[in-house]
Amino acid sequence: MTSELVYVALGSNLGDREQHLQRALVEITGLPGVADVRSSSVYETDPMGPQNQPDYLNAVCAFHYSGTAQSLLPQLQALEASHGRVKATQRWTARPLDLDILLFGEQRINEPDLQVPHVGIGDRSFVLWPLRELNPNLLVPGKGSVADLCRHCQRFGIRRFNEAS
Repeated sequence: MTSELVYVALGSNLGDREQHLQRALVEITGLPGVADVRSSSVYETDPMGPQNQPDYLNAVCAFHYSGTAQSLLPQLQALEASHGRVKATQRWTARPLDLDILLFGEQRINEPDLQVPHVGIGDRSFVLWPLRELNPNLLVPGKGSVADLCRHCQRFGIRRFNEAS
């Protein structure tokens, strides 16, 4: 089976946010079929949605995956659960770890539990800025270049997180 270049967003705003992201990157590296993991810098952003929650730390990782998006999704959901994530019925709630498949090669997937490219990819600075850092020439199928999308997205108070803090 050939591998696809996959981009996954990582976010955390509960507990030791930085530790959740660092552990998740190590855990993703250890998943079957995953190779050549690279990660963006970490960014801190205001929460999207309800503002009565802590700020988020966000990053994006890229890797080659020799499986399907449908086989990767439950593995990422298991990682979220191992960090204490409980699926809420309300959108945009606080969470220790959030992992979203942003892009899976050039595939377009529209299933009830998986939409690729990710539905909000073109509107979120906390996804686009780390994507641009990893690949400034990246094209998002059906949306355009990451560079162009960055110029037109909401900013959500994004700032590079001082990893030395």
